Amino acid sequence: MVNQAETTSSVDDLKEWDSATVGTTADWTHLLPEDLLARVRPIYEARGRGDGPITDLRLTAEESDSLGCYLVSARRELEYGRGFVVLDRLPVDRISEREAVTLYWLVGQLLGEPFAQNVQGTLLYDVRDSGQDVSKGARFSVTNYESSFHTDNSFGDTILDYVGLLCLKTARSGGVSQVVSGLSVVEALRRECPDALETLCEPFHVDRRGGVRDGEAPTVLQPVIERTGPEPLFRYLRYWIEAGHEKAGVPLSTAQRDALDRLDAVANQPSLRAEFSLEPGQVYFINNRWILHNRTAYEDHPEPERRRHLVRLWLKTNKAPM
Repeated sequence: MVNQAETTSSVDDLKEWDSATVGTTADWTHLLPEDLLARVRPIYEARGRGDGPITDLRLTAEESDSLGCYLVSARRELEYGRGFVVLDRLPVDRISEREAVTLYWLVGQLLGEPFAQNVQGTLLYDVRDSGQDVSKGARFSVTNYESSFHTDNSFGDTILDYVGLLCLKTARSGGVSQVVSGLSVVEALRRECPDALETLCEPFHVDRRGGVRDGEAPTVLQPVIERTGPEPLFRYLRYWIEAGHEKAGVPLSTAQRDALDRLDAVANQPSLRAEFSLEPGQVYFINNRWILHNRTAYEDHPEPERRRHLVRLWLKTNKAPM
């Protein structure tokens, strides 16, 4: 594992990785330093206890500056390396669930500014099977279905930089995390089917999935891939596109459907992906701009208290890359 307190360590530019070059679980798992937890826990003790909303607890600028050094290597990994990292781990077997979520909330603020995940303003989002149905308007995050390779907030106006997931409890089986580099996907498309890549850079109707404010249309026009910056920017979840075109009354063209098929075929190649299973207390961060991620379907425990439970955090970066 990589020690995150080593602020002088370098991370190779591994953005365009595949299964042969991404390394092993140990390579993208970083120690969550005891020193950081020792400095964050007093903040929880002093200001986070009680029944108030966890999200009311914000780090001061001074606290962020003094604690940020512990996440330098993780941030470098997110920006310049593989684009994802697992922090190991919060001691969930020794602390309450509230304390674990609060510590996660505070650590996340060292990477970026939290922002709302729905029109209700939710900042910490429970990811667990609620028995809802995607076909009736639910998000994949509250079901046990496989999500397919995607980026979060693909229907949003704001670019989502990082997705965080704290694992509190695991499923009985399944629920494996999978990630693919968008740079590798774009290169494969450019090499194998350039026409499909060009189509993916044109606008599609995307279902806002219940995130509609007064006066807004139920869909938004967004390209799946933008190639105007130093790396491609992805906004993608196929189901939202298919639902969006249906809501807009604009059927997908043959070229659009073929392009989506090509993208899915490339993203699903085992030779391109990394996969792993999160364990309780581990925290998983993804660069949502160019990492496509998936969670396989899972079977949960019959006992409600044992069922799979993750907590999601969306972050907008608030510091220049290190």
